[in-house]
Amino acid sequence: MKKKMENALNKQVNAEMYSSYLYLAMESYFQSISLGGFAKWMRGQVQEEMFHGMKIYDYVHERGGRAKFEAIAKPETEWASPLAAFEHILAHEQSVTELINDLIDVALDARDHAAKAFLNWFIIEQVEEEATVGGIVDRLRLIGDDSSGLFLLDSELSKRVFTMPVK
Repeated sequence: MKKKMENALNKQVNAEMYSSYLYLAMESYFQSISLGGFAKWMRGQVQEEMFHGMKIYDYVHERGGRAKFEAIAKPETEWASPLAAFEHILAHEQSVTELINDLIDVALDARDHAAKAFLNWFIIEQVEEEATVGGIVDRLRLIGDDSSGLFLLDSELSKRVFTMPVK
């Protein structure tokens, strides 16, 4: 694997770990406002983002590279409302999609077809992430100030169970 590809993948490992850290901060926020279902949904996201980071980490090693670590940025910890938190998530996932697209560009420039094939999984994953979070944002907007709707959504989100994807 070319160094440029290795370096780009290492940056993405850091971005995925930041995502995990951000979702952990959001889990804490939702716990603090007594929305345990939202918090449980976030815990699933924490696990999912850790899986993404480790998937890339493992790939770097499988290709003969070496994982290198940078500091993980401190995430925000406060949001004005559940809607504001999920709008933040949606914007964050859209930025992660751009990062993955940039990785694909690096792979194409390097003619690294193995990396391109590997990264296709992440493209599909990001479409799912944006659709899921976008749907929750839409529902939160519909709910508005209706606390009963918020608690109903909280109950629904509490049913999420993270299942480790097949590598």
